[in-house]
Amino acid sequence: MEIPYTVKARPDTGLFNAKVGIWLFLASEVMLFGGLFSSYIFLRVAADDSAWPHGLLNIPIGTFNTAVLITSSVTVVLAWASLKLGNFKKFRMYQSVTILCALGFLGIKSIEYKDKFTHYEIWKTNGERMTGHIEGSPWFWDTETLRQKNMQELTFHPDPKFYFTPKVKHAGGASGEEHGAKHEAVKVPVSQIKRLSAYVPAHSTYFGIYFTLTALHALHVLAGAIVIAALWGPLAKMWRTEPERFTNRIEVSGLFWHFVDLVWIFLFPVLYLL
Repeated sequence: MEIPYTVKARPDTGLFNAKVGIWLFLASEVMLFGGLFSSYIFLRVAADDSAWPHGLLNIPIGTFNTAVLITSSVTVVLAWASLKLGNFKKFRMYQSVTILCALGFLGIKSIEYKDKFTHYEIWKTNGERMTGHIEGSPWFWDTETLRQKNMQELTFHPDPKFYFTPKVKHAGGASGEEHGAKHEAVKVPVSQIKRLSAYVPAHSTYFGIYFTLTALHALHVLAGAIVIAALWGPLAKMWRTEPERFTNRIEVSGLFWHFVDLVWIFLFPVLYLL
């Protein structure tokens, strides 16, 4: 039995079946991300500004990833337009760029995650707070790790953006910011460490919502890339038998991809710039 309205528009909606389905699916996605964005706003508004982390994300990397996704949105449209003009070769060329952009975005995001997993903040018993890297760049260390390893001191490399609360003077009269700008290693006795945490969800409310939003978005990027790659490869044989239906599938996958890009355009300023 032939399924109706796979190519022609339905009389009740004016859209073919797949397009109705993707719009309903995207409506549920809007509710999903809308709830998470709302949670972020409430958490941010309720937080003390002095306690909310600032400048802990890499803005140039986030900006570059934004450009990568915007580029992929353009190539998705060009791929669909190529099929409308009957040029299958150009379709594959543009979708190849889309897939490369998706993989590039995920690769850059994984590098960014790795930096967070090896970047630490130390809360000292005297109220001082320092951010930077532990020598050897271990992963996922915390206060309990120090006790288990029975360590006496850490060799800590403060980064140029680390902060103190309150600011204290170091040897030689340098302030915290000046000392951190030199990226000099300091020895921190474990007995003076009240808390140690990498930039993982357990670090703070900020990183909890950061990883929730960006990881969920990355999963959507991966899912979209898999669908686009499947339509580029094994499912492309439909072009020979049902070109119009295949073109509709590319349009539907493109709508999902535009949604994924749009979500990132909101995520970038909210998480990286505000």
